[in-house]
Amino acid sequence: MSGFDYDLFVIGGGSGGVRAGRVAAEGGAKVALAEEFRMGGTCVIRGCVPKKLMVFASNYGPAADDARSYGWDYEGGQFHWDRFQPMLHAELDRLEAIYTRNLGNSGADIFNARAVVKDAHTVALSTGETFTAKHILVATGGRPFLPDTPGAAEFGITSNEVFNLETFPKRILIVGGGYIACEFACIFNGLGAHVAQWYRGAQILRGFDDEVRGFLAEHISARGVDLHVGLEVERMERRSTENGDAIWVKGTDGREEVFDQVLFATGRVANTDGMGLEEVGVTLGRSGEVIVDDYSQTAVPSIYAVGDVTNRINLTPVAIREGMAFVETVFNGTPTKPDHENVASAVFTQPEYGTVGLSEEAARAQEKIDVYCAAFRPMQKSFIGSTERVLFKLIVSQKSQKVLGCHIVGDGAGEMIQLAAVAVKMGATKQDFDRTVAVHPTMSEEIVLMKSPTRSD
Repeated sequence: MSGFDYDLFVIGGGSGGVRAGRVAAEGGAKVALAEEFRMGGTCVIRGCVPKKLMVFASNYGPAADDARSYGWDYEGGQFHWDRFQPMLHAELDRLEAIYTRNLGNSGADIFNARAVVKDAHTVALSTGETFTAKHILVATGGRPFLPDTPGAAEFGITSNEVFNLETFPKRILIVGGGYIACEFACIFNGLGAHVAQWYRGAQILRGFDDEVRGFLAEHISARGVDLHVGLEVERMERRSTENGDAIWVKGTDGREEVFDQVLFATGRVANTDGMGLEEVGVTLGRSGEVIVDDYSQTAVPSIYAVGDVTNRINLTPVAIREGMAFVETVFNGTPTKPDHENVASAVFTQPEYGTVGLSEEAARAQEKIDVYCAAFRPMQKSFIGSTERVLFKLIVSQKSQKVLGCHIVGDGAGEMIQLAAVAVKMGATKQDFDRTVAVHPTMSEEIVLMKSPTRSD
């Protein structure tokens, strides 16, 4: 080890850091990892996993309503936060224990402490201990923040706190228009709360396909979310009402409303504050993100970074892939770039949105395209008179006929897009889709039945 305490010191116990540390240790490297909060990081403790469990819970109320339309007789139901929340945290505890056990079983040393970088090869812990390492991997992820809106810091919460609420809010304001804001608006709406969502932009889900954005906004509103765009919070105060204390909120359009909770989902920043990275020569971006090259290496050759802290593609599976590529590059002698092309993702709104590849706008900017799109009422909904529609959309290169993008909105879209992503990643053409026999009767069969372009550019 050339005199170092460790071959690798990982800072951060999220999915990317744990995977890199575990695989490096299993390969024979001497590894340590420091995590100041809980093992599992954002995804396991305060992100993907608890959010998805809340998504599951929020679907049962609307499903019961549909069941009545199908002939089932149900008494009125009510969601009980005090029954659901302990089960939620028990599951998070279980997953955290698995992360810790798997990393420990690999032979890595685990420190429950905050770590800062002292120089290119030295890490100092909040316990007072100092260690040297041949390589340092920063995998500290990102965090939500509260804006400087008057009253936000005193009375607002973020996605970090939402899973720990002592009581279920009957009225909640979601501030923001990204996927996290939209998901929580749908979650709380499905659980029975009155939900308002305010977003300062012209349309929700900036950066996603424009047609899908409008489609989802329409359906989120139709399901009961009081969605307003072009609207921000001007100020907030705690006030007494006839129903007890509440948060009074004034909007930039002059409206005044009261809520039990106000959740800000207005962006995330990298967890790099006070880590000493810039002092040792690591370059940080405008939001504190660690700037890395194609191999996740920083400006300091011995220091690497993976996951959300680099603000490349902020998804758990991407962080894991980046961690694996780091191990291949540094410990296995096989320089490997993490593949960031055609990464599929899902937005767990109601209805869900699954996407892989390019949006219509991004594709059109690079070449001439054909757009195939179908929006219709699926059998399950049309049978009971629901007006809810699903959407299937393919973006196709006119020159190569490759499918450049696939977008699905509807129940189970997150599951469907994973399978469609395989085809898109392999470079499937529209003719490949056309040759595929449909599975009938399913709504997903539409993806192989769209024969004529909706529009061409």
